[in-house]
Amino acid sequence: MKVKIAVILFTTILILSGCNKKIETNMSETIPDFEFTTQDNEPLGLKDLKGDWWIAYFSYTNCITVCPRTTANMVGVQERLKEEGLEPRIVSFGIDPENDTPDVLRNYAADFGADLSTMSFLTGYDFKTIQELSKNTFLSILESGALDQRAHSYYFYLVNPDGEIVKRYDGLTATENELLIEDVKTVLGK
Repeated sequence: MKVKIAVILFTTILILSGCNKKIETNMSETIPDFEFTTQDNEPLGLKDLKGDWWIAYFSYTNCITVCPRTTANMVGVQERLKEEGLEPRIVSFGIDPENDTPDVLRNYAADFGADLSTMSFLTGYDFKTIQELSKNTFLSILESGALDQRAHSYYFYLVNPDGEIVKRYDGLTATENELLIEDVKTVLGK
């Protein structure tokens, strides 16, 4: 009888531990309410993302340094997750809103093969607004630089259904991109 109880208890623990959808986190910042404009000239706000896990990063179309790599890497993450049957929303916060109009962003997304059914490129605010969001919420640098370039984050961010940034990943490295994929699979139960 004691062996049966022990086996049942052990099996129950294994089953419950498999239901644990926890990941190791390295951030805890709440995203303030926002509503910006997508590449399709449609509004997208925090209210549209709440209730789901989503991924965020910063980019702009005239970037000649990290953005081509981070955007290509994010599209790669999107494709890999799609292969796993997962389609979390991905949001690119544009950091050159004066130049990155919806049309420009739509063309940029097409150049990288982004699936716009789950990925949005945002604009529709001034530079100071996105700079404050980057610095105060995502805890990342965002400064105007020479030759119309911007000093900015190359991180990817995982955001929980409550609108809290729970983890930051180096968007330039394959190992961190793999970790992001694994973490998304974990929190979405795959």
